[in-house]
Order: sequence, then C-alpha cells, then structure tokens
Amino acid sequence: MTDEELTALLAADRTLAVVRAASIPDAAGLAGALASSGIRALELTFTTPDVLTHVRRAVDTAGEHGAAVGIGTVLTGDQARAAIDAGAQFLVTPGIRTEVAAVASAAGVPFCLGAMTPSEVAQAVDLGSSVVKIFPARQVGPGFLKDLHGPYPGVRFLPSGGIDASNARSYLDAGALAVCCGTSVVPPSAVEAGAWEDIASRAALFTAAL
Repeated sequence: MTDEELTALLAADRTLAVVRAASIPDAAGLAGALASSGIRALELTFTTPDVLTHVRRAVDTAGEHGAAVGIGTVLTGDQARAAIDAGAQFLVTPGIRTEVAAVASAAGVPFCLGAMTPSEVAQAVDLGSSVVKIFPARQVGPGFLKDLHGPYPGVRFLPSGGIDASNARSYLDAGALAVCCGTSVVPPSAVEAGAWEDIASRAALFTAAL
C-alpha cells in the first residue's frame, strides 16, 4: 500500500477501526465484519498478544474481506520491522517516533505519527507522516482540529480517542480526513467473543453517522 492509497481509503470511508483486545479468535472474521459495514481500514495494536500472527492472518485473507490491515502502538524500530515483515500495510504510532518513521520510510510503507501540539504536527510532517494522528482527541475536541488547519491547511488529520457516533461527524466537519473508531465499534468483549455480527452492526451504525 502506498501513501496515496492509504489516504484515498481513509478519505472514502472516513474512518479507521482501532482494535485493542486481550485476544482475537479470528482476525479474518474481524476484518470481514468491519469491511462489510464500510470500515475497510483496520489497525491492530502491539498491546494485543500475538498481534503479528493476527496481522498475517488478516493480510493473507485480504482477498476474501478487502480490508487494509496495519499495526498501531508501534514504539520502536524493531517493532516497525517486525510489523512490516508480518505484512502490515501501514503503521501508526501514539506519538512522534523518529525511528519508526525511518524504518517505514526505508521500506516504503505508509505511516501515521501521533501528535498533539503544533510543533509535533510540524515534526510529523517533516518525518513524512502520510496522515497525522491527533491523540488523544477527546482532550481537545474538534475545535482544536479546526484551529490547527489555520497554520497547516494541507495536513491530513486523523483524530483518535473518545470518538463515537455522537461526535464523529463534528471532527469531520472541523476538517479531519477521517476519524478513528475504537471501543464503541470494536469493544474488547465482542472481539474476544468473536461476535462478528454485533461488530458489523456497530460498524454500520458508526458509518451511518458519518
């Protein structure tokens, strides 16, 4: 996946699902449930045990579900290399991680660096971040995103943290390229139980609100 392809996917669906769970019984089933309801970008995280195995499973079955699968909470260069070797199509970090950016850039894999302040946004852009994740978005709200677009009109923002169907649209209206959805769509209990129909229903409600 290229920077342009990731950006186009996020622009089309307006959201990315972030999954944090103690276990994932079938990553292909999870990806299929989300994609069937219009969420084709899936971020599994290094906080999930055996995440590399789950990414391989989801990537290997992409022909069945059509989702793009990346890895988030990438903190080190070693994690970035492991994620890329497992087939991750993009990487996401919670903050500025220069080593992750260097590894991903060298491999030609798109990445989204996390930022909060204007200075961090500038640093993320300088490091080549395809999209800049604003985290934790719940602490600043959509008005902060709108203000950031003053000095950074061309930067693509991806707010994450505390976003659900009740407020997602306000972030898009403030200029976000897309928003991250988390526990409101993929609650850990539903993921761990393999409740794919429930997750598909939650994803449909969320995308309808966009």
